[in-house]
Amino acid sequence: MTVVAVGLSESMDPVEAASEAADSARAGLGEARPDLCLVFASGPHLPMAKWLLSEVHERLGPRCLIGCGAGGTLAAGRELEEGPGLVVWTASLPGAEVSRFHVTAERVEGGFALLGLPADARDEGETGRPRAAVVLADPYSFPADALLRHFEEALPGVPVLGGLASASVGGAGVLMCDGDVHTEGAVGIILSGIEVLPCVSQGAMPVGPEMTVTAAEQNMIAALAGKPALERLGEVIGSLEPAERDLASSGVLLGLVIDENRPEYMRGDFLVRPIAGADRESGALAIGQEVRVGQTVRLHVRDAASADRDLREALRAQATALGGDGAAGVLLFTCNGRGSHMFDVPDHDAGAVQDALGAPAAGFFCAGEIGPVGGRNFLHGFTATVAVFPAS
Repeated sequence: MTVVAVGLSESMDPVEAASEAADSARAGLGEARPDLCLVFASGPHLPMAKWLLSEVHERLGPRCLIGCGAGGTLAAGRELEEGPGLVVWTASLPGAEVSRFHVTAERVEGGFALLGLPADARDEGETGRPRAAVVLADPYSFPADALLRHFEEALPGVPVLGGLASASVGGAGVLMCDGDVHTEGAVGIILSGIEVLPCVSQGAMPVGPEMTVTAAEQNMIAALAGKPALERLGEVIGSLEPAERDLASSGVLLGLVIDENRPEYMRGDFLVRPIAGADRESGALAIGQEVRVGQTVRLHVRDAASADRDLREALRAQATALGGDGAAGVLLFTCNGRGSHMFDVPDHDAGAVQDALGAPAAGFFCAGEIGPVGGRNFLHGFTATVAVFPAS
């Protein structure tokens, strides 16, 4: 049976924080073997990342460890957005295979070459085909989208979850892999022989009708439902209910359906992207995602209430999918634009996960979140992505 335990320390001393968090996690595991460990350390601890890693290894001895610098940490229903915080999340995964990697990127003509990619994971090992991956990437030196494209080719349909490191030292991000500290690239794990359930809440509410893209090139939408995109956008906003129109006045987003093979599209079927700009002369809209003719889109709005509702609905659906055994543990990757920046109550996302799943949970505030929508993995913003480890 999968067993997960979490430790959290607010000590100012990095080594003391690592020992406190690791000891707490070790106690939570009982007699179970620590196969996997994730460490999230706030900025004040990062200059001594090597030492704190040594402390975690000495007290836990995990088979695999990854971690990163965190602008804020989350554990056991709490969110530490400021000040020192160190989180140790550890799991015993009987019968599972865990492989780690550290990838860097080199710019080449036409894009990036990724160096240090894990061995071809399409070949099934002793525990079968990989079931999930967790990635922590440096936002300054690494193109996370390039790695997600690699996984889409090598492991189609396999969920990738994680986030971008949000704390740095001397302008460089900090990543951890076993006992090593890296200042560039991405670290991650690939899991086989164990199910990991993804849950993605983009924190936005769909409004207005669905529309079909009738003219587009790359990330520019020229026409929606046969009209210039900007004109059609104005019509839709004008037809909204007053409360929805008030939310739209603060800015609208566009949700793109990724998997068109559904009879109807619900809240989680849209990949939500901001509208980056508009050309008033042509009526075209620019968004942060390539668009194709024939794709279905819908306007979305975001506020604290819709973000709260979206997360809780997604977590309820996940709890239902788990059935009677429930969750053994949870990894939570939430945007550093959420927390007290978005919600009026403390510990919002961590508390929602605790309320819905009631399992040991930890994570960090990210500079970008990774998770699947419509069967494909994307880099998001203002999103909470959750990796749920079932109890059995």
